[in-house]
This record gives sequence, structure tokens and C-alpha cells, in this order.
Amino acid sequence: MAVLTLDKWNIAFGEDNPLVIIAGLNVLEDLDLARRVAEHLKAVTTELGLPYVFKASFDKANRSSIHSYRGPGLEKGLEMLAAIKAEFNLPIATDLHEIDQAEPVAAVADLVQIPAFLCRQTDLVIAAARATQAAGGLLHVKKGQFLAPWDCRNILDKIKEAVGQDMTILCERGNSFGYNNLVVDMLGIEEMQNLGAPVTIDATHAVQLPGANPKSNGASTGGRRSGVPILAKAAVAAGADGVFLEFHPDPDKALCDGPSCLPLDGAADLLKTLKAIRAVR
Repeated sequence: MAVLTLDKWNIAFGEDNPLVIIAGLNVLEDLDLARRVAEHLKAVTTELGLPYVFKASFDKANRSSIHSYRGPGLEKGLEMLAAIKAEFNLPIATDLHEIDQAEPVAAVADLVQIPAFLCRQTDLVIAAARATQAAGGLLHVKKGQFLAPWDCRNILDKIKEAVGQDMTILCERGNSFGYNNLVVDMLGIEEMQNLGAPVTIDATHAVQLPGANPKSNGASTGGRRSGVPILAKAAVAAGADGVFLEFHPDPDKALCDGPSCLPLDGAADLLKTLKAIRAVR
């Protein structure tokens, strides 16, 4: 497995390096909330000695309904992320959806994320890879819900041929079999690592129930919040190199994907447990 590094931040993904925590908000709501979450998670991860990347989306383009909250947008969202980066001295992870977003996003984000539904969009993936390489960051590619783990070889090959180096972290987030559910196969973590890439687990989105939120009559995604810690712990035990988690001070009032979001005040206990599992493994 390749070990990939964010040299500026002294963070390494893969092999026997510490478990990397990629965590924050599902989507930016306002700067004060982002500050609150970043400050809390930085304090927790610093105390535990875990490398930490703050995550938040500036736009959630893949929504169940046209009326769903999407975020502040590219310009305002990147301004907010840059402010968090500067104030708390944290690396940033965020996702993009369009080719022309690649350069501005890579200028702010250290970990540029390709959403699962877009992981096979060649032009987008290559544009993101080139912009991220030029800025000194890494790619975090969510495995599509429609792909087997070994199908990610084509994604890795595509990126390496485009930029001439390994720079991709793969992310497991479950497979869709229809009927508003996702299933996570923990064996897929090792399968993807065998392709030569570090692998993370998106335990938040892996508990989604797409199009099955009873509060909106199916116009938004439901979720099983209680399953997030279960999947996170199982994935770390299976050898995941990092975990992707989303928190909110009041998940039931989150503007996006609240049913899959964890309460912020539970972060310390969960991350302490994940660190212990990693150490045992």
C-alpha cells in the first residue's frame, strides 16, 4: 500500500501511521457553527493525539428534492473554509462537483473529495487530480455505491496516468441494492488497500436510507444514526486508515442529513474508542 502524506500538516495515510480523522459538518450552515465544530473537534483530536482534517461541504449538489438545503455555494463556502483553516490552523477537506470548481477548491482544500456518484466522471476526476497535485494536496475519492471494491483500480489507474503519481485515498461508503438501504462489506477495505491505496470509511453516509426520510415523505434521505459508531469501529478493526464522520451540536436541527449525523458532544468518547481499536489491531 502506498503511504500518502500531507507534508505541510505532517499527516500520513496508510500502513502503521495513526488513524486519520476527517470530520466536521455535513454542509456549511454559517461560520459561527463551523467555528464551534472545528474548535471542539480540534480539541478532542489534539488531546487524543490523532491527526485531524476539518470537513464541510459548500454545496450538496446531489439532493433528493430541489427544495433541500444545499449550502452557501462555492465562493462564500470557500471563504468560510479558508477562515476556519486560518483561525484553527487545520487542513481542510471538501467536495466538488464540476470541472471549473477544481482549481478554486484545491487552492483552499488539502483533501479534495470526489463524491461517490461522480467517481467515474473522467473529466472531473482528472481536473481535480491535476489541480490538487499543483496545490500540494491529496484526492479523497468516495467509492460509488454501484461499484465493487476492485473496480476502483480503474479510478486509481486513471488518476495516476493523468498526474504521474499516486495521490488517491479511497473511501468506503457502502453499496446500494435498492429499497432505500446501503450495505457495507468490511472485506472491501482490504480489497481496496490491495490496489495500493489507503482506505477510509465514511461511516456517516454508509448509514443513509436514500429517499426514505418519513418526516419529508421521501423527499430527503433518512438514516440510522446509531449505526455510525458500529460501522466506524468495525472498519477500524478491519484496518481502515482513516474515518470520515459528520457531527452537529443538534443533529435533529441540521439542515442536511441530520438522521445520519452524530451529536458533537459524543465525539470524544467515539474517537477515544476508535484510537484504542486501532492500537489493538
